[in-house]
Amino acid sequence: MIPRRLVLSGAAACGMAAALPLRAADRPNPMPEELRAALERDPTAPVLGNPDGDITLSVFFDYNCPHCRKMVGPIQALIASDPNLRVVYREWPVFGEGSDFAARASLASLETGKYWRFHAALMAMRGRAEETSVMRVARQTGLDPAALRRGMEAEPVTRHIALSFQLAEHMGLMGTPTFIAGDEAVFGEQSRADLAALVARGRRTLGLG
Repeated sequence: MIPRRLVLSGAAACGMAAALPLRAADRPNPMPEELRAALERDPTAPVLGNPDGDITLSVFFDYNCPHCRKMVGPIQALIASDPNLRVVYREWPVFGEGSDFAARASLASLETGKYWRFHAALMAMRGRAEETSVMRVARQTGLDPAALRRGMEAEPVTRHIALSFQLAEHMGLMGTPTFIAGDEAVFGEQSRADLAALVARGRRTLGLG
């Protein structure tokens, strides 16, 4: 588990820690609201679950991370069991060029309405995500390869990936998968129960019941 202080000390260093709301004053290591907004409300980030949910679970992942691939089921089970949960996905391609290509391709698919189908197929693929394998999955998903390649260089795609790296550096994240709720982050494979407990602690921390 990543200590909460690591999530916040980096935020202060990058100048995000401005005036905090009063409700955060009595919390140990409260996450600055500027950081929370960047983490949870980035318009370039895919959202699953209830878009109007009372708490957000942020997921940092890489398509070439074997532990991330194993988390698809637990995350889906958690969403099914918690109707007030909002899940934000942060594409964080830390495993090289193939990961960067996969992240760009998946983000480019957002405008087609096929992101989640493509995302699930990439997570289920055998072997590494590389240009050839990613484009093969894209064709199988019904995406137009030429249009997808054009979209991969779009400004929102580049901005999303850059912000993922910036947030990860400022919060001192260890790698993928990382899950953040409330003021706390956990690293590595988690069970559905582990993720539910993280979300429950986040709700208590934020005074959501």
